Amino acid sequence: MGSAGLARLHGLFAAYKPPGLKWMHLRDTVELQLLKGLNAGRRPSPEQRVRFLLSPTEGSEEKALTLVATSVPTLTNHPLVRGPAFTSLKVGVGHRLDAQASGVLVLGVGHGRSLLTDMYDAHLTKDYTVRGLLGKATDDFCEDGRLVEKTTYDHVTREKLDRILAVIQGSHQKALVMYSNVDLKTQEAYEMAMRGLIRPMNKSPMLITGIRCLHFAPPEFLLEVQCMHETQKQLRKLVHEIGLELKTTAVCSQVRRTRDGFFTLDDALLRTQWDLHSIQDAIRAAAPRVAAELEKNLSPGLDTQQLPSAGRPWDSQGPSSALGLEGCTGH
Repeated sequence: MGSAGLARLHGLFAAYKPPGLKWMHLRDTVELQLLKGLNAGRRPSPEQRVRFLLSPTEGSEEKALTLVATSVPTLTNHPLVRGPAFTSLKVGVGHRLDAQASGVLVLGVGHGRSLLTDMYDAHLTKDYTVRGLLGKATDDFCEDGRLVEKTTYDHVTREKLDRILAVIQGSHQKALVMYSNVDLKTQEAYEMAMRGLIRPMNKSPMLITGIRCLHFAPPEFLLEVQCMHETQKQLRKLVHEIGLELKTTAVCSQVRRTRDGFFTLDDALLRTQWDLHSIQDAIRAAAPRVAAELEKNLSPGLDTQQLPSAGRPWDSQGPSSALGLEGCTGH
């Protein structure tokens, strides 16, 4: 297996991160399993060398000894002498998930770590399902946070929620055009819009390209959010702000990433699949799609000059914080 197995590990794959597990622990577990698989591979037969050993002389009545040429294995490369063949392996992580969130987490092995940078530079959208709970507010916008307030929610209807979501999506779409620095009157902009390539090619606040309600059964509701440049904390705060817009309060009980760029839940390996052969198969299956998608998204023809100047705060123009547009510190 050895170096041949390592050669098939260069690339990207997705793992499913369960809630309660830190992304660092997931990465370290994957790295440990890969090293274990590489070191468990069949090693080549040890080299032989000739040694002259003392042996009794045949046919001699006296106890005479003579030197006999004998082939013996060389122990310098034996596992008990040299130790494991692979002791470290670099595994990179793409857009991270915090400990409470779950879903698709993209990892890169070997040369795949540079592809993670390409994914970051492509500013691809990600999909989440976000579950909210009406009627209370906490200090960290999470269901298990310190309770701050309890409110009634009998007046909240599906129609009211849908109207709020439409306002959010409309304001963020305007911001998306502003941060993309694209002249919508040009043919180039039209072609990019048809291909879904209009996106900010620089840092920006969280931008929501699509949001809708999948399920509404008060006090619970489930949203599907398509966004970029987000953090999971911002998504939880968005639920809180939706509650305020509905004249009540709301907390977030679940954040689950269902797509990261061109990786979906169907591509994500479960914990029982974090082994060498499953990861090799996942990398090989994803390689053609990764190459095609990165080529398409990294050369859209955008003018990538600095959009807002460095001296202007990102949230100085665009939708208000009540619509979830605040400056973010990272992807």
